[in-house]
Amino acid sequence: MRSSERETTQQLSCEPAALLAGTLHIYVAFDWGDEIDLEQARALVPASFLELSRRRRTPSSFSFRPPPLHMALTPTPLDLAELGQVEAQAGLTVFDFAGVSLAFRAPLTMSAEALIRLAGALADPTSLVQAARSLLRPIFDTLRPAIEDAAWDIDFSEEYFVFQLSPEAHQLCGQPPWLAGLVHLESGPLSAEEVQEALRLKLSYSPDDLFVPDWAAAVLIDKECDETLQAIEFANLQLLEYRHIDHRLDQSLAAAQRTIAPLARSPLPFWRLHSRPLRELGALKVEANDLFERAGNVLKLVGDPYLARVYRLVAQRFHLEVWEKSIQRNLEAAEGAYQVVSDQAGTYRTEFLEIIVVLLIFIEIVLAFVRH
Repeated sequence: MRSSERETTQQLSCEPAALLAGTLHIYVAFDWGDEIDLEQARALVPASFLELSRRRRTPSSFSFRPPPLHMALTPTPLDLAELGQVEAQAGLTVFDFAGVSLAFRAPLTMSAEALIRLAGALADPTSLVQAARSLLRPIFDTLRPAIEDAAWDIDFSEEYFVFQLSPEAHQLCGQPPWLAGLVHLESGPLSAEEVQEALRLKLSYSPDDLFVPDWAAAVLIDKECDETLQAIEFANLQLLEYRHIDHRLDQSLAAAQRTIAPLARSPLPFWRLHSRPLRELGALKVEANDLFERAGNVLKLVGDPYLARVYRLVAQRFHLEVWEKSIQRNLEAAEGAYQVVSDQAGTYRTEFLEIIVVLLIFIEIVLAFVRH
């Protein structure tokens, strides 16, 4: 055993033979285009509309609007450290804004030491993302007719892991280094400052449950917590969509800048055609605004109920508010670029008309002299 693993093991106070039971939830999110017609998609694949799971502590006002499609997929073999090859249950959730989330569920029964080693191995999710791509490729091809501007950048994804453990794992809640290692996906020892930061955000509804989210993973000690898992999965997909929108805006604004720059340098500006840049920038504004609004409003969790607080903790870890502000700034920049091109187009049209009027007056004067 490596020295770092020995140090981590020494930090655990539980008996080495004690086994923890639970489920490893793996979420992999992709973007498939601009929009999906869910009714048409439902006719193409066996799927049903998904309603938000709820317990008594989940208000009836919390729901998906519109509800996404959910497809139960065949169990998928996954190679996981400390577990070997396992048959993981799989399900795909498809939202109308063309964001999709694949969920794997792998049962766990292992020691705390083995679980922390598994967490460390998950820091490199390459093989899991490849398995997700292979599983979803036929579904994407089948749903392509229902997708507007279908485009799948397979290298653009967002992954998240949730270690859902049985209440017996509460014995380890007094071991901050172990919990911090799980949510950091780090099998080696962490500094006191890093442990404190990893566990800074946490939430409990009863003495027997605990939720600790971080950027890469979360620990959830709870039973019958489907609505909590759905909120976490949606936040992960929302992060992907915000990154995707921001990336597309950056690319489009760079292209807009390349369009605007030559306009000021043209010796004959009135010959320039502005209709295409204006159409492209206008379409960009509408599309980005629409996608941003739908990605942010499909699941609206407000107030202080438990599920809303779960979502806020995850959103804080994902820095969703920062991504929202970045998108708003880019949208404002797109508005400014559109206004620049529009103003220049108007100016050039006015200049061109003035030249035409001068030419017509000149022609009239010449014709008058010729007639006399």
